Amino acid sequence: MAVDSASAAPYPLARPLCVDLDGTLVKSDTLFDALCQLVRSRPWQLWRLPLWLAGGRARLKMEVARCAPLDAQRLPYNTGLLRYLQAQRREGRPIYLTTGADPALAARVAAHLGIFQDVLATDPTTNLTRAKKLARLRQRFGQFDYIGNSRADLVLLANAHEAMLANPTAALRAALRMRRIPIARTFLDKRPVARTLVKATRMHQWAKNILLLAPLVLSHKLSPASVAAAVAAFFCFSFMASANYLVNDLLDIESDRRHPAKRIRPFAAGDLSVAGGIGLAFALFLASVIMLPLLPAAFALWLGLYIAATAAYSFFLKRIAVVDVLLLSGLYTLRLLAGGAATGTDISHWLASFSSFLFLSLAMVKRFSELENLRERGATATHGRGYLVADLEQIRSFGTASAYAAVVVFMLYIARPDVTDLYRHAGRLWLIVPLLLYWLHRVWLLAARGELDDDPVVFAMTDAVSLAVGAGVVATAVFAA
Repeated sequence: MAVDSASAAPYPLARPLCVDLDGTLVKSDTLFDALCQLVRSRPWQLWRLPLWLAGGRARLKMEVARCAPLDAQRLPYNTGLLRYLQAQRREGRPIYLTTGADPALAARVAAHLGIFQDVLATDPTTNLTRAKKLARLRQRFGQFDYIGNSRADLVLLANAHEAMLANPTAALRAALRMRRIPIARTFLDKRPVARTLVKATRMHQWAKNILLLAPLVLSHKLSPASVAAAVAAFFCFSFMASANYLVNDLLDIESDRRHPAKRIRPFAAGDLSVAGGIGLAFALFLASVIMLPLLPAAFALWLGLYIAATAAYSFFLKRIAVVDVLLLSGLYTLRLLAGGAATGTDISHWLASFSSFLFLSLAMVKRFSELENLRERGATATHGRGYLVADLEQIRSFGTASAYAAVVVFMLYIARPDVTDLYRHAGRLWLIVPLLLYWLHRVWLLAARGELDDDPVVFAMTDAVSLAVGAGVVATAVFAA
């Protein structure tokens, strides 16, 4: 599909329909998507951004797109608008993709969709937006219909014969009302804001941070002050964890769009903008930092280590096989250490050893489940990970061995004579062993069947059988106290 030439003859028979790309045909902004991809794949190129921008926005867009090309087939298209355009094309109407985006990306989008008569896009000297786009459309067509979404499209909508909107911003709606510009159609394709924000911050993952309360509960030394410190640590850690999830998802936009489940995440699906995600991450980071003075300095050190570890994971460690699961399991143990630091509770070597083996097994089962699902779809490797489908059996052996090691550590702990200092009927704790074995075996069995599609810790918080097993463990511990 050729990029527009200003000298091309206008279409003489029907009024053309001109469609914007960023935020309109595609729900996201492709420049920001490409910047996220650039940070992920070629961070050493970031120092060039000011130089590119000094050459103008047109050059910036083209250089970023060259260094971090997006897959046009996996962009989050506005489905309602796309159906309308396809219907218009079948009726013979000329449709033009008119965008300020990189021309190579615009051409790939047009080639993928196959509905555009031609493409008008930014070139090396002209950033095709606002008045410049209007001048180009008037020169090319005279009269035209236009579909846009942002305040940058206001001048085009005001001068179009028929104006239409796709996921319009609040600023554009207000400007249209003020200028009384009639709108023929509106194509909405975004999830509700509140639901999107909850999903983006992954509040369901806060369940993992209950581990911060475990050291205090297991110490049997509850007090109002220690409980308050544990609760403050929980929210402080959760806010920071959500900020990290947001950053991780921003960096994973392109790879998430290739994943059958992750492609519906807010950034990958275009339901939350990159700018909005950065603002939300900063707000959560700030909320966590504000709470830090309420907690001991040792807790701040563990939280800082968590930030450093998750940043390293997001940027490169997640692509290294085995290292990624070791780090993920270590982050669970880190939560225990952070909780102990917040409440002044010592973490026994037994608890640290048990949690290390247990969560290593759960990290392995997560990778195993992902690979099993890939195998069922006929794929051979993960995208953005260091695993092959051929690694399935080896991962199974690693994970099940870690599960048994965790149970063995727990059994050795029960056999220690000093356990009677915490439990008057320590022998009753042996009843927990079959419950642990049953739950771990069940998780691995579900993964082997391809029925475990979520993080196993989050799965345990929503699975009725897992909750019943957890209740049995708690009841047994109380019975033994």
